[in-house]
Amino acid sequence: MELRICPVFEPSWEDFSDPLGFINKIRPIAERTGICKIRPPEDWTPPFACDVRNFRFTPRVQRLNELEALTRVKLNFLDQIAKFWELQGSRLRFPHVERKILDLYQLSKIVSSEGGFDTVCKEKRWSKVGSRMGFPPGKGMGSLLRSHFERILYPYELFQSGATLTVSAIGRHMHTRTCRLWSVRNVFVMSIVVVNCIRPLLRENKEPKTMQIFGSGPKMVGLEIVPIPQIDLYMCLMCGRGDEEDRLLLCDGCDDSYHTFCLIPPLQDVPKGDWRCPKCVAECSKPREAFGFEQAVREYTLQSFGEMADHFKSDYFNMPVHMVPTELVEKEFWRLVSSIEEDVIVEYGADISSKEVGSGFPVRDGKRRLLGDEEEYANSGWNLNNMPVLEQSVLTHINVDISGMKVPWLYVGMCFSSFCWHIEDHWSYSINFLHWGEPKTWYGVPAHAAEQLESVMKKLAPELFDSQPDLLHQLVTIMNPNVLMEHGVPVFRTNQCAGEFVVTFPRAYHSGFNQGYNFAEAVNFCTADWLPMGRQCVAHYRRLHRYCVFSHEELLCKMAADPESLDVELAAAVFREMGEMMEEETRLRQALQEMGVLSLEQEVFELVPDDERQCQKCKTTCFLSALTCPCSPEHLVCLHHAKELCECPLGIKCLRYRYDLEEFPSMLYGVKSRAQSYNTWAKRVTDALAADHKNKKDLIELKVLLEDAEDRKYPENSLFRRLREMVKEAETCSSVAQVLLSRKQRHRSVDRTRNKLTVEELKVFVEQLFKLPCVIGQARQVKELLENVEDFHERAQVALADELPDSSKLQALLDLGGGLDVELPELPRLKQELQQARWLDERSVLPHFPHRVTLELMKRLIDSGVGLAPHHAVEKAMAELQEILTVSERWEDKACACLQARPRHSMLTLESIMIEARNIPAYLPNVLALREALHKAKEWSAKVDAIQCGSNYAYLEQLESLLARGRSIPVRLDPLPQVESQVASARAWRERTARTFLKKNSTYTLLQVLSPRVDIGIYGNSKSKRRRVKELLEKERGLDLEGLSGLDESYEDACDPAIVVAAFKSKEQKEVEAIHSLRAANLAKMAMSDRIEEVKFCLCRKTASGFMLQCELCKDWFHGACVPLPKAGSQKRLMGSAGCQGNSKEAKFLCPLCQRSRRPRLETILSLLVSLQKLPVRLPEGEALQCLTERAMGWQDRARQALATNELSSALAKLSVLSQRMVEQASTPRKQPRKTPLVPRSLEPPVLELSPPAKAQLEELMMVGDLLEVSLDETQHIWRILEATHPPSEERFLQVLEVEALVYTLIFILNKNINATCKVTGVAYQEMSQVLRERAIGMMSAGLSTRAVPENLMLISLPQPHNQRISAQNVRSCLREAHLHACHPHKGLDLTAVWRRNQLQWSNAHLRMPLACWRSVLFADESRFQLYQADDNMVSCG
Repeated sequence: MELRICPVFEPSWEDFSDPLGFINKIRPIAERTGICKIRPPEDWTPPFACDVRNFRFTPRVQRLNELEALTRVKLNFLDQIAKFWELQGSRLRFPHVERKILDLYQLSKIVSSEGGFDTVCKEKRWSKVGSRMGFPPGKGMGSLLRSHFERILYPYELFQSGATLTVSAIGRHMHTRTCRLWSVRNVFVMSIVVVNCIRPLLRENKEPKTMQIFGSGPKMVGLEIVPIPQIDLYMCLMCGRGDEEDRLLLCDGCDDSYHTFCLIPPLQDVPKGDWRCPKCVAECSKPREAFGFEQAVREYTLQSFGEMADHFKSDYFNMPVHMVPTELVEKEFWRLVSSIEEDVIVEYGADISSKEVGSGFPVRDGKRRLLGDEEEYANSGWNLNNMPVLEQSVLTHINVDISGMKVPWLYVGMCFSSFCWHIEDHWSYSINFLHWGEPKTWYGVPAHAAEQLESVMKKLAPELFDSQPDLLHQLVTIMNPNVLMEHGVPVFRTNQCAGEFVVTFPRAYHSGFNQGYNFAEAVNFCTADWLPMGRQCVAHYRRLHRYCVFSHEELLCKMAADPESLDVELAAAVFREMGEMMEEETRLRQALQEMGVLSLEQEVFELVPDDERQCQKCKTTCFLSALTCPCSPEHLVCLHHAKELCECPLGIKCLRYRYDLEEFPSMLYGVKSRAQSYNTWAKRVTDALAADHKNKKDLIELKVLLEDAEDRKYPENSLFRRLREMVKEAETCSSVAQVLLSRKQRHRSVDRTRNKLTVEELKVFVEQLFKLPCVIGQARQVKELLENVEDFHERAQVALADELPDSSKLQALLDLGGGLDVELPELPRLKQELQQARWLDERSVLPHFPHRVTLELMKRLIDSGVGLAPHHAVEKAMAELQEILTVSERWEDKACACLQARPRHSMLTLESIMIEARNIPAYLPNVLALREALHKAKEWSAKVDAIQCGSNYAYLEQLESLLARGRSIPVRLDPLPQVESQVASARAWRERTARTFLKKNSTYTLLQVLSPRVDIGIYGNSKSKRRRVKELLEKERGLDLEGLSGLDESYEDACDPAIVVAAFKSKEQKEVEAIHSLRAANLAKMAMSDRIEEVKFCLCRKTASGFMLQCELCKDWFHGACVPLPKAGSQKRLMGSAGCQGNSKEAKFLCPLCQRSRRPRLETILSLLVSLQKLPVRLPEGEALQCLTERAMGWQDRARQALATNELSSALAKLSVLSQRMVEQASTPRKQPRKTPLVPRSLEPPVLELSPPAKAQLEELMMVGDLLEVSLDETQHIWRILEATHPPSEERFLQVLEVEALVYTLIFILNKNINATCKVTGVAYQEMSQVLRERAIGMMSAGLSTRAVPENLMLISLPQPHNQRISAQNVRSCLREAHLHACHPHKGLDLTAVWRRNQLQWSNAHLRMPLACWRSVLFADESRFQLYQADDNMVSCG
């Protein structure tokens, strides 16, 4: 039979605010189950206030199989059997039957129920006994059970039942000296003797002398006198003889003697072990001590106990504690308490007074200050420290703190620790709160079944109640709920989790166990409804002779003495209880007076300690009266046991009383007055609630009655609750009516989410308004609302009956229904019809705007139409729409396939497809894309045709643009391969021309190189330079050949070849003018010798320093570190053997700004132009190359004409003769070195002299020729003539620069790691001027660096030139010895004038210093010169 679950309550915050009121409210339901569970609101979580560190306790030890009643009875029985046989000198061994230990207790009970051993043997019922024990029939089971019973149990039962022998039996044994032998088979056992012996019978004969054996009176039947022979030491106490000493047994306990044949049953042999006489054996039958729990020897803290408890549970179930199911723990608990074989011991920290260790709830004890929300929980009525002393609680009128009742007890549990079946003291309420931990399983029996439970337990375990009549009050006995249920006892269960309350009701038996480690707190409380039950409990205690915790009479009198402090309901209950108590007290006193007690004495019993005013008989605490006697003044009895005090006459006894009978009416009056005010209020409420329609009161009057009841604290009985419910119902109806009628409330957001009233509910609501016991002002308006709703219903039915839905009409009805704020059943269908009407309206608009009808729109319409309710118009429109969608998707897929087709379709094929798809009334992106592609293909083809049929070829950029657009069109274009071929040929020609003209890593484009310069005089990096060039072009607004890539068809007329040539001519003229201006400006710089530091030179636009070169075109000077050195290779190839001496004066230098390309020869350019003529494409570079070629050829013609004049032709002839002579002189060996081997002494400049016009003409031709990016022989001829006309001063300056160039070349070769040689010639180092030396030092400092900082660079003296070869290895060796290394010259390192001057002065002063002095010189970086003698002519130093 499955246990039922007790009710679980979840109070609202309003209910939760009144603890005892809520419990009283649920009492009608919960008291039927005895226990109930209360879950507080989720936010109610009291903090745990115990001092965990200082919390120490000693638990109780619980042996689980001793808790259960039936198991304990079995254990006691087996313990007595074992002790019995142990005293007989034999160790009991439990027999096994069917591989199980034989249940001797069950066997004994069944045999006893069948009539006893003799009856079972006589009627042969042993097979039936085996069947009742559950053994299978047959196999000699009955004989086996009889054997075990006869061997083990029957001797013990003889001992229990035959505790004494009849005198006749004793006499018969003494007279006949014959014994009936009682054989014992299979095993030797000790026999049992009778408990009573003859010696005390003979020595202590208390019968009258006339009946004594040794007198003359009649004798007892069957008893004869046997003379007792005298023996010296031992005599059998049964027969009184001492003969046959070999058969005489001596007790090991008391030294009494017995013959083996005098014992019942007799013994065949003398026992081998210790033997006890019947008197000693009789000790087995002494009552056992009362069962109870013993205290553990160890003291625990919460932490240590929790560790022990968790370890026990996890080890027992072999899994983590939180994973063990509660059902498994419950099943295992009841198995263990019913098991005899398994002995499991647990510990339980029960009944720990919170007064000693502190409560789990926050309390105001002054020991510590409350923090946070502890203040709230300390004042809460659900705090178990507050609940017993609440205003409605009876216990608040008891002044003393009763531990466990008014002061909470704490319980620290572990797995299997249990609390046995019990009811609370004085049958009071109890409440238990589980602070934390694992659940606690409860079982409860309601109060009406309490006596039934007691009778069942007494029936099943009578042995326990025989020794302990108040066993159920000791909390030491438990019984399986299923056993109780089988005997008709209703049992309910629940699992209490952390944070939940369990309430037990008066006289409700409850028990349970803990699922694991937890912490709970419990306390008692009593309400007004408990008073009758408390009086019954005192009477029950009186019958059981059980002590009371407090005096019930004293409690009632104390409450009656202060009626104003009582709750009205409590006052009424006290009034009733006081009446019954006074009637009983009056009856008892009158009975005592009739018995003869005349002495009276008043006594204040509340001043007497409780243990001194307890009834000597029933242990009840006396308060109203008691009876005493002078013979024992310290003893007293209650009036119920007046005859049990003593044997003295009643006349001398004294009645001590607390109140006189005349005082009782005055005590009752105050309580009655307090209770009668409630009656008046109750009558008014009853009349108001029962009033008819005409006499209804206003809602305000009912509220006044309710507030009056709350202020006077009237009991929350059915009338109170009914009034509250009526007021609440009226208020609710009023608020609902207000919401229904108020448009403002109706449109609030909070009301849009609430549930509206249905029409039926509105009708019921109207009926409810008129049935209320009070008047509601909005009732008539709500009735009008109902009439409007019914009118809406009629109109809606008409609209729903239309053939085609009308959206405007339906929308109007919906607006009207939405304003009624009532749940109308027509609204969903009206909304449905409105959706259908709107869908049809949207579908009907599509044919008028086909460009808006996309596939997504059609799918959305179909999807939305599928979700609509069935309607013939909607279904027809959806079929048409689905057909259009299917056709559109098919054409979309076809168009997509055409767009992605490989190879692509022709235009004719696509045109036929477009003709077929043009009638589809939908927007098809792929079809439109295909149409657009076809349109683009037609435009592209037309443009190609226009270009091919035009008068001029198209530019490459135009064809490239057409090619890019044509490739992106997904249509087959027949001219496309031809355009691709033309573009590829043009690109190949442009790349070939670029390789011919452009230098490696050139910053110029091919078109810039071929076009006239527009950046003359502009310096800076490439970005700033391009920006400034662009600005110049914008100002000039000339023709920009680089912009041809963006040309369209209209540009063909503007870009006529004649226009292009004219633009080039204009730029050529501007170029010449710009270079004239630049040359004049640069030549003017040399005239500013006094302010030379302010003049900017070179590409870097810095002042003059170090080794510098002059450009022959722009006449600007450039640093040797910023520009590449001029190469003489070209001059050698041009001059042949005449230039083999490496005359550096013939190496013409042009700066990178003036010489922008490789300057190929004119023959190479002409071959490029021939290839260009074959291309059917115009290139801006090709047109620029044609203009450049024409310009070069025109200049060549002018140069040839000039050189053909008599003056210039004779000058060229003279130069040829001089060159031949110089070659011949160079082949003749010279004995002494020459100062300047560049020009023979006989040929010192000026070699030629020309007329100013001729020279000016040559210089102009030379300038224009240098502007051309073409190599022409005429430029070399003009250059030779002009060089031969230079003055001597200019030659001297060039010689100085030549020495610096040679030195710089040497360092440059070393940096590049080129193993080469160079010859140092020229003036000696000592002959260098101050300026030259300073420049040489700066140049060397720019080319060398040390490991030290730049300020500590060492000055290295150059080897003195003596026309001797100096290898790179030699220079490298010098640098290494000086701890220096060569690096690429850079622009940033430039010695200051002061540093150079100081170094130069020191070097000049110590130039002839011996080597030893040089070695002693210490420079700023603390390094010395490493000098060595290389040869006689040169000293190298590091």
